[in-house]
Amino acid sequence: MKNLNKIKLFFMAFLPIILLILLDQLSKIWIVSNLKDKADIILIPNVLQLHYLENTGAAFSIMNHNMMWFFYIITPLISIVLFYILWKCAGNKKHQLLYWIMIFLIAGAFGNYIDRIYQKYVVDFIYVSLINFPVFNIADIYVTCSVIMLFITVIFLYSEEDFEELGLFKHGN
Repeated sequence: MKNLNKIKLFFMAFLPIILLILLDQLSKIWIVSNLKDKADIILIPNVLQLHYLENTGAAFSIMNHNMMWFFYIITPLISIVLFYILWKCAGNKKHQLLYWIMIFLIAGAFGNYIDRIYQKYVVDFIYVSLINFPVFNIADIYVTCSVIMLFITVIFLYSEEDFEELGLFKHGN
């Protein structure tokens, strides 16, 4: 019965993953149709605006288009690890936060991967002009917030034994 619940919770994670990816993709579709080759939309003057950008690099435009092959290979490999961790956390109340972190990481990774596969670039559009921050998108927000939460969780919430309990690594004797 416990295994059935784990399987159910693992597959139930696909609903929020799909919804998060859908939100990301719909936002990009809207941006392309309303901002490509057009003036920026100022949301808060001198602070926040929508700015269309075709990003051939990584998050926040780091790396360049010559590294695109890297993402075609690394994203599926990392996704396998993320799905494995999601599976290990499914049905485990103690690791529910890690379960949700994996959901957002997977959604963010696939949101941008879809762009890279079909367009050879990622559509970025959120620009914080106040600090001249690199242009980013909703999938970048998922990934960035998830990674920050993952670091906080690993450092302050979970112990080595918690990860051993999940079977993510074994402590040497």
